[in-house]
Amino acid sequence: MTYTVYVLYSSKFDKIYVGYSSNLKQRVLSHNKLATKGWTIKFRPWEVVYTESYVDKPSAMKREKGLKSSRGRDFIRTKILKKG
Repeated sequence: MTYTVYVLYSSKFDKIYVGYSSNLKQRVLSHNKLATKGWTIKFRPWEVVYTESYVDKPSAMKREKGLKSSRGRDFIRTKILKKG
């Protein structure tokens, strides 16, 4: 099984969300339509702006944590979104 670390962006609210999943298509559908509670429902719609694939869950979790750090958020804003 592979895991995908993903970055979602809400251009309407200028918000970033970082997560990982073994089923990216279903997870994005959940963020945009299916979920009825949680942080991401407030900032819909979301678009996938970046992904990375990993062969095991611990590696994906480690990368997700890195992207959620201040250095990771800077990387997302400057390299992926080209802002700042």
